[in-house]
Amino acid sequence: MGSMRTSLEVIAPTVDEAVARGAAELGLPERDLEVEVLDEGGKGVLGLGARQARVRLSVRSAEGRVEPPEARASTPVEDDGQSVQVAIDTVSELLTRMGFDAKVTARWGEAAEADQTRPLHVDIHGDDLSTLIGRKGETLAALQYITRLIVTKELDAPVAIVIDIEGYRDRRERQLRQLARKMAQQAEERGQTLTLEPMPANERRIIHIELRDHPAVYTESIGEGPSRKVTIIPRPSDTH
Repeated sequence: MGSMRTSLEVIAPTVDEAVARGAAELGLPERDLEVEVLDEGGKGVLGLGARQARVRLSVRSAEGRVEPPEARASTPVEDDGQSVQVAIDTVSELLTRMGFDAKVTARWGEAAEADQTRPLHVDIHGDDLSTLIGRKGETLAALQYITRLIVTKELDAPVAIVIDIEGYRDRRERQLRQLARKMAQQAEERGQTLTLEPMPANERRIIHIELRDHPAVYTESIGEGPSRKVTIIPRPSDTH
């Protein structure tokens, strides 16, 4: 399989059975999937013309997922050598099953804030890994989410895993910070609110952090779910 499937079409006698089959194949709980019923199916008349149900399942964006209560209540794992090895083994096995030949390493990072847990960074290096990143990092995000689920279940405690592929996240962060500064300058010069394209939560956070101390503009997020985006708003002139 050349890339991780973030969506899947399933055919079964009933919609419920199709959803259950798809969730099992993707290895995710049903609560983390968006279900689109393509055909509810039908019994036909006297057994003739019967149709099976057909559904499309998509992995929810990070904002649309419901974290199970037991995961929220658990104490996060930090600085644990076992966690590092479990993360490496998990990602390596997933990549092998997906048909990728890559080197996987892991290391503990620094917490963004004093009261936050330290993230466990998993780095993937190899050739021809662009399909593993996907459009706007969507496939990478799905891989990261599935890895978190598996590792959390294996260790019976949540682990803040962050996966990067050939430095993609670092490059993307630099691009976003540069974009934030450029758009802030334009918003200030024009005296107009500017709206960026929809972004996942982690990318919006980079924009907010980059501009949080800017003297001429401030930022807000608007919209819902995958359509949520950052607006850059000029401050009143008497405040800067």
